[in-house]
Amino acid sequence: MIDRYTRPEMGRIFSLENKYAIWQEIEVLACEAHAELGESGITKKEAKWIRDHAAFDRAEVDEIEAVTNHDVIAFLTNMGAYVDKDVPEGDPKPSRWIHYGMTSSDLGDTALCYQLTQACDLIIEDVRALGALCKRRAFEERDTPCVGRTHGIHAEPMTFGMKFGSWAWELRRDLDRLLDARRGVAVGAISGAVGTYSSIDPRVEAYVCGHLGLDFDPLSTQVISRDHHAYLAGVLATMAATCERIATELRNLQRTDTLEVEEPFRKGQKGSSAMPHKRNPITMEKVCGLSRVVKANAQVAFDNVALWHERDISHSSAERVAQADSLIALDHMLQCLIRVVDGLVLYRERMLANLDRTRGLIYSSKVLLALVDTGITREDAYQIVQRNAMDTWREVQQCVSGTSFREKLAADPLCTLTAEQLDRIFDPRSFLARVDVVFDRLERLSFDE
Repeated sequence: MIDRYTRPEMGRIFSLENKYAIWQEIEVLACEAHAELGESGITKKEAKWIRDHAAFDRAEVDEIEAVTNHDVIAFLTNMGAYVDKDVPEGDPKPSRWIHYGMTSSDLGDTALCYQLTQACDLIIEDVRALGALCKRRAFEERDTPCVGRTHGIHAEPMTFGMKFGSWAWELRRDLDRLLDARRGVAVGAISGAVGTYSSIDPRVEAYVCGHLGLDFDPLSTQVISRDHHAYLAGVLATMAATCERIATELRNLQRTDTLEVEEPFRKGQKGSSAMPHKRNPITMEKVCGLSRVVKANAQVAFDNVALWHERDISHSSAERVAQADSLIALDHMLQCLIRVVDGLVLYRERMLANLDRTRGLIYSSKVLLALVDTGITREDAYQIVQRNAMDTWREVQQCVSGTSFREKLAADPLCTLTAEQLDRIFDPRSFLARVDVVFDRLERLSFDE
């Protein structure tokens, strides 16, 4: 899933090398905590030796795991060998203090949450960048008129900048949710079997978590409760839906029949093996496809919340796949959107042409209100507008020549509007007189805090 558009940092976070490095740091911190507390036999000198000599080799860990069929034991065996490697003959082996009083989940769950905070920090960076970009593009296209669509059908004029602005607001909400989810998942647990601290002082947990920048789970049952992870997965799924919303809109606007925008198309790029003319929205299609993966993986996280009694490991195999896949995919999706939104090609002349594509039908709501203002009933006004609108629509639909909606109204003896009034109504700017309030609000939107 990692390719040239995905920063290597996200893939590295979920690499075995990074996981083992975090495991090593947790084990060293736990030894240092024991030495600081002075309640176990480890001395500060031994803790320093462990700090200075701790190491691992992934290939060697893999070889040991092939025999033990237990990843934590394999790692601890390998780390212990490096810690003891240069110990003088006859001296006690410092490795005996590694993993003292701990259980596998203390190590694995705390490290996983630390990895998730690392990943969240990258996604937070992505969202800030995309949100700020959408805000910038909103103001660039603040005065670019285009047709708004409801149900896929032309509705009323709007500005293209409003599309970017709407995405910016949604990304700000995504950012708020993500910041909250990061706080929720930034927890660790060094509480021993079933979470009773039977063989380890709770102050060791506080020391380790404090040095990692994590809170400690106030009551872990050997495992950190997976509601933390499920909440994050739900937030990631919501963000994926935001990405899909943006991508779907851009895909629709790139349709040949609409063609108001186009993805950047690089020199030398090919769109089709059979049809050389093709310029397809492949990047946005990829974003839509990957969003399905992230949203589906949220269900895995929800299913992982319920475990047997105090713990089992039914969650472990599933989340090793789902969490990494979701975060790597979402990082890639956001990077794709940053690239496309920044380089998006806008066809403003086509937007103007599309405004007139229905021969003025998009002004019907203003006509209706203006007729009511002349003193006739809303029901009578509606009949006048709809009758002339449907006549116009039939001509548009059948691609036959005919008069515009405005011309039909001007010729209708029941229409009580003057030519001057019709001129004012059939101007897209009449719909945008209050749009400044939208951009005044957007001006105050920030992705910095």
